[in-house]
Amino acid sequence: MQTDAVILSAPRDLGLRQVGLVAPGPADIIVRVEHSGISTGTEKLFWSGTMPPFPGMGYPLVPGYEAAGEVVEAGRDSGLRAGERVFVPGANCFLPTETGPLRGLFGGAARHLVTPAQRVTRIDPASGAEGALLALAATARHAIAGLHSDLPDLIVGHGVLGRLLARLTLAAGGAAPTVWEVNPARVAGAEGYGVIHPDADPRRDYRAIYDASGDGALIDTLIGRLAKGGEIVLAGFYAEPLQFAFPPAFLREARLRIAAEWAPEDMIATRALIESGALSLAGLVTHRRPAAEAPAAYEAAFTDPDCLKMILDWSGCA
Repeated sequence: MQTDAVILSAPRDLGLRQVGLVAPGPADIIVRVEHSGISTGTEKLFWSGTMPPFPGMGYPLVPGYEAAGEVVEAGRDSGLRAGERVFVPGANCFLPTETGPLRGLFGGAARHLVTPAQRVTRIDPASGAEGALLALAATARHAIAGLHSDLPDLIVGHGVLGRLLARLTLAAGGAAPTVWEVNPARVAGAEGYGVIHPDADPRRDYRAIYDASGDGALIDTLIGRLAKGGEIVLAGFYAEPLQFAFPPAFLREARLRIAAEWAPEDMIATRALIESGALSLAGLVTHRRPAAEAPAAYEAAFTDPDCLKMILDWSGCA
């Protein structure tokens, strides 16, 4: 079976081409992807060539871990059936090309995917392009639901992850957090919370600061905004080594926590929040491009400051 897929052959060398898929087993499904998201965190680092050493890293690769589509074939042991809509957090299902192995890292940016059914999550057929946001929402939930964690009272960055953190805080019954944003184009879109420039914020008593910016140079600034015993949660992905001045952190007895990707229980809880109406994904997708325009779409996703979330539409691909 052949399918169209995004291939990142080297940094900034990206295009759409046909590749082969492995044969599905009895516990596998084949998904016809309708929408896939472009991550401005890890995918941007691979695209720009700035990704630090990472398990499975290498080129060429199929990027993407945010795909939503329809099950078109279900193995007898899969527990699913054709016609169901699912979210797929990437796949490793591509045959080698004439130049060698094709890495499925993260393997979601393709028209068709073969994946074990246990890896996917059923979604509402009416979710449309927003269905591709499920993993990002679950990642935000994972950051908030970590061990011994407090809900954020300051969130740094009003991109998609920052907005999801703020919405989840409100859905959990927490007080409206403050959100910092330096890009004027991203100040709008708050629902029930305030967004301000850091220079306009006099507070220095935050108990829980969640950094969704991915900017490791901010750590000293954030430590200076903590209350004694406060916590900084690193919810982004950081390409450079992190460092901070010890004395201010010592005086505040600051805590530092790293929030990794979502776990299965986060996916279950997030889907329930969305289905109940407690968490909305509306307004987070700002840009869409046909998958055939993948090179331009990736460029815009990583360089256009007005682009919160770019979605690839696979409807015109084979």
